[in-house]
Order: sequence, then structure tokens, then C-alpha cells
Amino acid sequence: MSERKSVLVTGGSRGIGAAISRLAARRGWRVAVNYHVNSQAADEMVAEIAAAGGEAFAIQGDASSETDIVFMFAEIDRRFGRLDALVNNAGVVDRKARLDQMDAGRIERMLRINVLGPMLCAREAVKRMSPVHGGHGGSIVNVSSVAALLGSAGEYVDYAGAKGAIESFTRGLAREVAMEGIRVNCVRPGTIDTEIHASGGQPDRAARVAPLIPMQRPGTAEEVAEAVLYLLSDAASYSTGAILDVTGGR
Repeated sequence: MSERKSVLVTGGSRGIGAAISRLAARRGWRVAVNYHVNSQAADEMVAEIAAAGGEAFAIQGDASSETDIVFMFAEIDRRFGRLDALVNNAGVVDRKARLDQMDAGRIERMLRINVLGPMLCAREAVKRMSPVHGGHGGSIVNVSSVAALLGSAGEYVDYAGAKGAIESFTRGLAREVAMEGIRVNCVRPGTIDTEIHASGGQPDRAARVAPLIPMQRPGTAEEVAEAVLYLLSDAASYSTGAILDVTGGR
């Protein structure tokens, strides 16, 4: 079994997830690149990492499905033989709407993908990292959103509420496993210029809200990735339960 550390990045083939996968490989991590549908993007990410001398593999799975999540972690056991870090990055927004325009299906989807999935992934990670289960510690980084603070009124309060839940979960799990050598932290991105806005029906959103940001610009996926890799690293060895803003001052 290789002594190189390994990390699972959910939603690791596009947007912020791709930037995290790429930077993790550059920093010497072996990377499990999770994707749900777009196998081409995942394969391209793995090929890019391999071409640069890194090690990675793509793993298909719905990060809101318990069956798929259990399979994903079993594949990491088989391919890497160890898991040292988890980045709960996979997430989704929906069309701009008020709460009184949302049906239960939309809200349930928000909670399954943005809350249930990360919790189940963290459960499987703890089973591999905790000395209670024969592990040697590790690091979990959850990806939240500035929406958790701002509330996203009139746009997607369901998404904002889900991200608020992730922040509470981060603090609680950090305390739960701190004595087991597992650090649990969170990155809170602001408006980041990625395709997630288009998936929510607002492709121009990043540019449109730029005047509301103190730094007067949206952030980049690479800037978020730097924060995530810092929290995964030994440089953050005394940080757990922390929420790191990458918001341009918003």
C-alpha cells in the first residue's frame, strides 16, 4: 500500500471540485474524482492529473445516494487502500424562486444533495479515519456558501438553509471526533465564477452581483481550492470546527 495520502473530492470533475482535484494532485495527494453524470469531464481530469505525474481515478456515484456512497468508499479502499481526507464539494442550486413557489420535490432534492449526502460521506470517512475503526486520523472539509449567512431571500432560501445545516454539522462533527485525530472544517465561498449559476438559470449572476462584493469581483474556483487545501494540510493542524470565508469581504 502506498504511503501517499489519498483524498476523495465529491463533484470533483467540474467547477470548484475540479480546481480542488487539480491542486490536491499538485500537492502530492492521490485523488478519487467523484462525478455523477459527466464521465467525460471526470476522465479528462484524471488524464490531466496523470499527465502531470499525479495519481487519480474517476468514480461514478450519486453523492446523495447511500448505496452509491458506500460503493464509492469501497472502491477507494480497493484502489488506494487508505483514505486520509474527504472534501464534501458536490452540491446543487435550483431556479430562482420564493419559498411559496417551491414544491416538496425541489426542497427534498436540495436537502438530499446538499445535506444528507455530505453527512453520509462524512460517516464513511470517519469509519476509515477513526482509530475506533482502525484508522489513523484524517481531515474532512465541507464546502458551504455565503448563502448560509445571507439567506438568499427571493432566490433560493432552500439552498441557503441547506448550507446553514452543513455549517452546524461541521461544528458538531468536529467536536465529536477531535480526540480521534480527525479534523473537520468548512470553506464558505462567496460568489464564484463557475457554471453552477447557469445550472440555476442565472448564467450572468456572478458578474451581476459583483458590485455588491467589497472586492468588486467574483472569486475563482482556484481561490476556493487554495483554502480547501490549506485546511487539509498540516499547516492547519490546530484548526477544527473552523469556517473559512472566501467571499471577497461579503
